Amino acid sequence: MKNKPKIEILKTDSLIPYARNSRTHSEAQVAQIAGSIREFGFTNPVLIDSENGIIAGHGRIMAAQKLGLAEVPCIRLDHLTETQRKAYVIADNKLALNSGWDEAMLGLELADLRELDFDLNLTGFTDEELGQFDVEEAGMPELADGDKQPFQQMTFTVHDEQAEDVQAAIAKAKSMGHGESAVNENSNGNALAFICQSFNRA
Repeated sequence: MKNKPKIEILKTDSLIPYARNSRTHSEAQVAQIAGSIREFGFTNPVLIDSENGIIAGHGRIMAAQKLGLAEVPCIRLDHLTETQRKAYVIADNKLALNSGWDEAMLGLELADLRELDFDLNLTGFTDEELGQFDVEEAGMPELADGDKQPFQQMTFTVHDEQAEDVQAAIAKAKSMGHGESAVNENSNGNALAFICQSFNRA
């Protein structure tokens, strides 16, 4: 490692935003970050340079100001050159955007949280986005003791390139009306079953 991170607690108003920061933060997103900090605490330190200039964490500082936090945890990256600092301001944001989701696993986790009456908006997803993961439909029907549960939860691992094909196929099947079923309320499951049935009959 080029440096050994050390947490510093600094005055919020002592931190200087980067004038050429290309990442934007809407009021709605800042409110989401503030909600997350209120629920979970300030778990992600602000990254700063040797002169208290913000390298990463502009949104968190805006949220901290919204919450009236006088101090925030910081990590000083004074080992970076001026060129590296400029590049990292961009890289810190872009690298996070390049990740994806295991939608099946995400759906299960969100369903568990809803079952525990947790406010899912604190995860950063909007109500519209949550609807795409069938969170409302994730619960299984109540069955009498001794009955075999008629549903199975199946998890697969696919490469990013494969995931695009899978998601596109499911979306196409649903657009054709194959997301509905009398025995299953999960539209993704219905669409996948239709795709498999079509393949088996070919």
